Amino acid sequence: MKIDVAKISDIPALCDLLESLFTQETEFESDRDAQIRGLKSVIENDDVGDILVVRDSDNIIAMVNVLYTVSTALGARVGILEDMVVSSAGRGTGVGSKLLQSALEYAKEKGCLRITLLTDSDNEGAHSFYQKHGFSLSTMVAFRKSLSN
Repeated sequence: MKIDVAKISDIPALCDLLESLFTQETEFESDRDAQIRGLKSVIENDDVGDILVVRDSDNIIAMVNVLYTVSTALGARVGILEDMVVSSAGRGTGVGSKLLQSALEYAKEKGCLRITLLTDSDNEGAHSFYQKHGFSLSTMVAFRKSLSN
């Protein structure tokens, strides 16, 4: 097992992982063309973010996006974790914990002073997982408005 940064050639495997993730999330529908555009944008633009993947031989079995922005409260770069997903074959093996720990270390190396993430409000398994890794529930509430229409 190896954890490294995704490449353009990894996009088809990343889309497969996202497909499984989006079947679990209530707010998103899978759109492969949109996923390809988004993944390509992250991979090709260092200032946007990085995608870390877990490789088992030639197969990608997990991924997470580390996206970058600036916090005016901290006066520094912060990260947003998105699309943390482990394939069904990798679940329960500790792969997710290793990937998350690597993502946190990676973000710190990239100058991030804080990491934020969102989960579905009813995903108690994810809540427990992140709390086990030192995350705490924020008092902030996420609001979203589509600007595409």
